[in-house]
Amino acid sequence: MKLCIAEKPSVARDIAKVLGADVPKQGYFEGNGYWVTWTFGHLCTLKEPHDYSPHLKSWNLFTLPIIPNPFGIKLIENAGVERQFKIIEKLVADCEEVINCGDAGQEGEVIQRWVLHKAKCRKPTKRLWISSLTEEAIKEGFANLKPAEDYLNLYQAGNARAIGDWLLGINATRLFTRKFGGNKSVLSIGRVQTPTLAMIVQRQKEIDAFNTEEYWELKTKYRDVIFNAAIDRLKTKEKAEKGLEYLKQNLFEIVSFEIKEGKEKNPRLFDLTALQVEANRKFGFSAENTLKYIQSLYEKKHTTYPRVDTTYLSESLYPKIPGILQSMNFYSELTAPILAQPIPKSKAVFDDTKVTDHHAIIPTEIPPSSSLSREEKLIYDLVAKRFIAVFYPECKISNTLVEGQVGTIPFKTTGRQILELGWREVYIKEKDDTEKKDKDEEQTIPEFKAGEKGPHKPLIHQGKTSPPKAYTEATLLRAMETAGKQVDDEELREMMKNNGIGRPSTRANIIETLFRRKYIERKKKNIFATSTGVDLIDTIQDELLKSPELTGEWEFKLRKIERGEYEANQFKEELITMVTELTRNVINEKAKVISFQEEVKPKEKKEPTPRKITTIIWEEEDCPKCKENKLMKGKTAIGCSNYKGCGFKVPFVLFGKKLTEKQIQDIITKGKSSKLKGFTEHPESLVEGVLRLTDDFKIELKAE
Repeated sequence: MKLCIAEKPSVARDIAKVLGADVPKQGYFEGNGYWVTWTFGHLCTLKEPHDYSPHLKSWNLFTLPIIPNPFGIKLIENAGVERQFKIIEKLVADCEEVINCGDAGQEGEVIQRWVLHKAKCRKPTKRLWISSLTEEAIKEGFANLKPAEDYLNLYQAGNARAIGDWLLGINATRLFTRKFGGNKSVLSIGRVQTPTLAMIVQRQKEIDAFNTEEYWELKTKYRDVIFNAAIDRLKTKEKAEKGLEYLKQNLFEIVSFEIKEGKEKNPRLFDLTALQVEANRKFGFSAENTLKYIQSLYEKKHTTYPRVDTTYLSESLYPKIPGILQSMNFYSELTAPILAQPIPKSKAVFDDTKVTDHHAIIPTEIPPSSSLSREEKLIYDLVAKRFIAVFYPECKISNTLVEGQVGTIPFKTTGRQILELGWREVYIKEKDDTEKKDKDEEQTIPEFKAGEKGPHKPLIHQGKTSPPKAYTEATLLRAMETAGKQVDDEELREMMKNNGIGRPSTRANIIETLFRRKYIERKKKNIFATSTGVDLIDTIQDELLKSPELTGEWEFKLRKIERGEYEANQFKEELITMVTELTRNVINEKAKVISFQEEVKPKEKKEPTPRKITTIIWEEEDCPKCKENKLMKGKTAIGCSNYKGCGFKVPFVLFGKKLTEKQIQDIITKGKSSKLKGFTEHPESLVEGVLRLTDDFKIELKAE
């Protein structure tokens, strides 16, 4: 038998259906020579300090730095995880060949290889590598299985990333907490988390330190066109009034008039970060929620693999484009002009040299149904229209530059008109794009001739300087992508992605972690550092921990490991050296204990002391079924925040007995409750017993 291991049950069902493994078993499917089983995302994790030695459970400066040799992995402590792993372990022992069907990315590779390592797999292993979950894609993937060795560098990069995050996170968090946190506060430090927070704090300090200044500008109106004086802003009203008097004494003269026709390039296809940026800008969606919606669309087979960092398509996809466009029934008016003629094979869209693991996010040939949530429909619409827009002609524009003068003072004005909409046709009905178009054309400029003169109406414009803008999730994601550098040009941004901080798939979680730690807060769409976050960054003297550029260099090395151009062990040794030096330097610093009580709420999750509170913060607990979303408290149950996609819930009342939140927590985290009494509505008339979580995450009552 061949054993296929998918990353979650829903994907396993799709694969099993295609392979003909249609007999459901306990924890797997069987049929046609295949076993198809699954993980729940991460089944394994790196061992914690106390797993290496019990004395490391207490946080003590004298035990730092903690550097395991070698690093070990362990099963996540969860009854459901342990049951599923035993099934996988037995199937691995009994099969002839393993097919790794995990998510086709760095994290997916690490998840699967850790499980296979823990199961002591010695069987021949192949890799399924697909970019969508459609039946056609799965069949094509199984027809072209790759040797597992082809993805060894990918695994080594992911494993090095995990080890690097462990080394810095464990040691720096313990180091700063014991040195500066007092007895109550945990100061959380992370390889990507801390430089991201540092960027927010730096921006906030720039805003706080900004002194607003008044300024005055000279303008004039000639033939119904507003011209701006091409001189520095005036710092006093008196100078402006003198300038105004001077302008009134002279005629306006046209110096030059120039019209240049140009083209506005098509927008690029979406990578994950660009999609998160656009969804935040248009709909106010958080990066985490956008990832959740596009992941759901992928699992429903409507879009391709989302956790990507390229905006290009593989050249081999070109023949499939007409079929995808043809299947997009809801957009037939927009796709008709493209399908009426040969589709251009532009290097701006199809370029194998710009595609690594996966291509950009695009629709599949399976159109969505009406059952999608409102949010999923909005995200699909973004992806669909961007996919259509890249195959339209470029937008043709004209740029007008007029230069004039009044006496010795130079003036100029510019104008921009759209001559042919081109790709903008796709968005013409959208309000925000129409507003942008109107703004582009708000000043119509007539034809001028050099040398013409005439009377004009000069005026003074008074304004105030503005501070830098606070980050939104959209601009913060862009800053993470470019390691804090302000980059507007798409091509330059594409080149800088290798040095961005974090990966597209992890940036949303980094931002959410900062929110959970109370280091940042959201005010409308803007993100600000709390006093806790500012104090933490001010406490950290070592620039290595705070620098987006240096963190970007680490990311670049991880990508080189992925390409086989850098040794994973060398990366690990560099981090060990850094952590060792950091520990020595901080221990020798003069301690300044910082109070974080202003930000700490009763609900705050504190580490490493086990939480002892009567109210459980469900938003901090992971869903045990999908492992991707948090739990939330509803009116009748505790359930997955993505209940429609996942389906997991534990009702407050089971078999006639009202459960406490602590009993529900035991079921979720331990897989079972203690022995309970008082059941009044059990179909087999049981009145006492233990509530257990089954393999398919239902609740059953067993007499014990």
